Amino acid sequence: MTPVFFYHLERQPLEAVLPKLLSTSLDRGWRVVVQAGSEERAEALASLLWTYDDESFLPHGTEADGYEDLQPIWLTGQDENPNNANIRFYVDGAEIGEIGGLTRAVIMFD
Repeated sequence: MTPVFFYHLERQPLEAVLPKLLSTSLDRGWRVVVQAGSEERAEALASLLWTYDDESFLPHGTEADGYEDLQPIWLTGQDENPNNANIRFYVDGAEIGEIGGLTRAVIMFD
């Protein structure tokens, strides 16, 4: 059974918290899917990951980038797991889909 964690964004916005959680996930050797409420929001989060820190980089991609099976972090507005992720973050009210087989699922809300 996949453990489900709830992350209440009380003190910092998603844009401040998510990159740190993604970095921690990669440090653990996990592949990641971030499911947003829409494809547009997924693209906005992808843009954030390019600019959130001048001294680090989080390898990621979206449908616009392609090569989903090669992306350590996949951002999407769909219920999909094309990179065989270990952990999935649900943000912006994304609909929870199939979580079986994940190391963990994280539902983030404010």
